Amino acid sequence: MAGLLVSVRSLEEAKAAFESGAALIDVKEPAHGSLGHANSGVIEEIVAYLAGRRPVSAAMGELQPDHCGTDWQSVPHVAGLRFLKWGLANCRGGATWRQELLHRRNICQKENAGSDVVAVAYADWRRSRSPTPEEVCRFACDHACGAFLIDTWCKDGRALLDWLSVNEIDNLVSQCRQAGVRAALAGSLRLPEITLLQPIDPDWFAVRGAVCRRGERDQAIDEDRIRSLVQVLGKRSRGPRAKVQGAHAQ
Repeated sequence: MAGLLVSVRSLEEAKAAFESGAALIDVKEPAHGSLGHANSGVIEEIVAYLAGRRPVSAAMGELQPDHCGTDWQSVPHVAGLRFLKWGLANCRGGATWRQELLHRRNICQKENAGSDVVAVAYADWRRSRSPTPEEVCRFACDHACGAFLIDTWCKDGRALLDWLSVNEIDNLVSQCRQAGVRAALAGSLRLPEITLLQPIDPDWFAVRGAVCRRGERDQAIDEDRIRSLVQVLGKRSRGPRAKVQGAHAQ
C-alpha cells in the first residue's frame, strides 16, 4: 500500500509524525516555499532521532541559486539522510538543469553514503517556468533516480488535480513503476484527492497542510490527522491495480 510522507519543520514535529505512523519523514521549511530549504541542524537532529527507523528526505530549495539563495555547496553532510530534493522553477527551456541535478546527485552520494536525489516535477509547470512533468519523469527513469515527485510550486489553495488529470498522473506513475523508480504524489492533497488517487498506487502520498492544525501548512503537525490518513491508506493493500477513471484537471 502507499505510505504517508509527512513534511516536518522541527524535531518535535518529526517525533509526532513518526509516532503517528508516517512512513517517510521529510524535512523542509514551509515558510520558504514548496521545497523550502531545510536547516542542516534540524536535519541532523531528526536523522539522529529516527536512527534508521524511518527514511528521511530533505528539501533543498530550488535548483537555481539566484532563485532560492542556495547552491551545491550547501548540500548537508548527514550520514543516514536518504533523499534530497531540489525544485526546478525557472529551469524551463534548456538542458542545464539535467546536468546540474546529476552533478548534485554525485555530490550527495559522495558526501552521504546511501543517499539519492528526488526528481521533482511541478504540476503547475507553466507558471513556475519549470520543465514539464513528462520531461522530469523521463529524466528520473533514464537515470534511475531515488524517486520521482509530482508537487505544486505555488501554494495558493489549488491542488494537484487542478493542474493534471488522474489519467496523466497515472501514466507518469506507471512509467516510474516500469523503470523501477519510486513515485510520490503531493500538491496540497487532502482526503478527497488522496481517495481518488489511491488506485494509481504510488509509493507515497506526501502531505503537509492536510496533517496540520486547521489544515494550514504553516501550523503545527496534528497527530490525529496523521493517524486518520495512515488508517485510510492502510485499508487498501497492494494487489491488482484498479482501473483508473478519467478525471480531468479543470
